[in-house]
Amino acid sequence: MSPDDAGDDGSARRFDEVADAAARAFRLLPAVPRDLGPRDSRHPAARRISADPDTVERDLIRLVLTLVELLRQLMERQALHRVDQGDLTEEQEERLGETLMVLHDRMSELCAQYGLTMEDLNLDLGPLGTLLPPSD
Repeated sequence: MSPDDAGDDGSARRFDEVADAAARAFRLLPAVPRDLGPRDSRHPAARRISADPDTVERDLIRLVLTLVELLRQLMERQALHRVDQGDLTEEQEERLGETLMVLHDRMSELCAQYGLTMEDLNLDLGPLGTLLPPSD
């Protein structure tokens, strides 16, 4: 432990350093949307979840289904990788394929139930592109 870290004086000095660093960082970040400046016309604004009480349930469902779809696609890629590696028996491959098809069908049903499409779940991340890869 260094002398600067010992006692209340050292702790107070470290807290002041952290507070100063945070203040400098926050000065670099825009505080409100108007500070962001004009929107870049090359990248359309990402679709955002609205806080409108009339649509909040649908928007929340959309967010949850987006996360579930992302996880489903990751599981599917992992399963394909394991199949390619030959890690699974033929029976395991069959069961895995059936499970992934059921999950995909269930996701489609949930989207239809809430008036969404699978494309609605693919969030636009601006310059990074979309969250999910394009559908085949």
